[in-house]
Amino acid sequence: MKIITRIMVAVLFMLMVSMASAQGLPNAKNPEEVGLSSERLKRISAWMKADVEKGVIPGAVVLIARHGKIAYFEAFGYRDREKNLPMSRDSIFRIMSMTKPFTSLAIMMLVEEGKIQLYYPVSRYLPEFKDLKVGIEKKDEATGKTELVHEPAKREMAVHDLLRHTSGLTYGFARSPIEVLYNAAKVFDWNQTNAELITKLSKLPLRFQPGTTWEYSLSTDVLGRIVEVVSGMSFDAFIHERITKPLKQSDTGFGAEGTGRQERVAELPKDQPSPFAQDVTKPNKWHSGGGGMVSTAADYAYLCQMFLNGGSLDGVRLVSRKTVELMTANHLPPGTKFSPLTYPLFGAFSPTPENGHGFGLGFAVRTDMGMSSLPGSIRDYSWAGALGTFFWIDPEEKLIAIKMMQAPAQRLHYRYMLRQLVYQAIVD
Repeated sequence: MKIITRIMVAVLFMLMVSMASAQGLPNAKNPEEVGLSSERLKRISAWMKADVEKGVIPGAVVLIARHGKIAYFEAFGYRDREKNLPMSRDSIFRIMSMTKPFTSLAIMMLVEEGKIQLYYPVSRYLPEFKDLKVGIEKKDEATGKTELVHEPAKREMAVHDLLRHTSGLTYGFARSPIEVLYNAAKVFDWNQTNAELITKLSKLPLRFQPGTTWEYSLSTDVLGRIVEVVSGMSFDAFIHERITKPLKQSDTGFGAEGTGRQERVAELPKDQPSPFAQDVTKPNKWHSGGGGMVSTAADYAYLCQMFLNGGSLDGVRLVSRKTVELMTANHLPPGTKFSPLTYPLFGAFSPTPENGHGFGLGFAVRTDMGMSSLPGSIRDYSWAGALGTFFWIDPEEKLIAIKMMQAPAQRLHYRYMLRQLVYQAIVD
């Protein structure tokens, strides 16, 4: 009887181990198993450790996976430098605009169900957006003063425009007359709901004619409200029930409340404060589809692997392979204009033909090897968060790379450097 009991316990244990490994990405035996060099990957560790010691960044977590296996997963420095708390691999980060792929995915899931059409006007789902006007700055020759004139939109913005940031909306980062209005309306207010944000935006003029100009904007937040209206669920509930729960992303959502999670939140250094760094240890009213979520490197890797697999992970399919192909293609037509803030904000990752990049349905997409100064592959896709997080997926190399950091001042430098140091480690 004891032998049978031991066998049953052993079988149960093996089943539990098998189930656990199936829930996430397995570890490679060593980097060489997936075509990466252990010796060359040490350059990442040396770089990160040196910058932590010099006080350039408080800390970071870097994860690299290839062929579905984790080859490099390291934590550096402090998750809270002021309190001398060390970074851990399960530290929780404000991922800001790395929320956008979740929102785009939610929209495309509803598209697959026939509940949303990309070419339909946004007003079909949000009637408040009917007949939005475009703000045009015109100079009065008599007085020399510039005034804001409202003109009819030549066409309504479509859901497609929201996904690719050609809606005519903006973020209000610059100081144009329209962006002054955005700031006066307090479009960034963690105490508003998605519905209240839509009401605010419906009363403001568009920055550009829809479809003409790529302008990084609150477009993805509008998509979050469309998800709510179409699904009949709150946006956070939809993300949880339809995406993070099936993918078993236990540390991903719109906050890090509760014991065991609050203690793992990575904080910004005091010398790099940001108005976007909300307190995620308490519930926030605004579930921002453009930048409200938190996650860990391991959790985010599940999302990336799902995309790399063509829409499924561990037997759970969220979207079809063809939908992923559509999302990761360039959707900016020839002749698209770009707002003046594009290069200052995104540098070498700007989605312009001159940079060898375009923009898909939620990501920057590489369109040309020779035009970009950064290593990669045609159709690799990526995005980042304003506080320092960054990821990219390279289908040709079957590669995923994720950097989690809360240091906004260095965000572009670290995006460039990590690209260089990851690709130089490929040796197969």
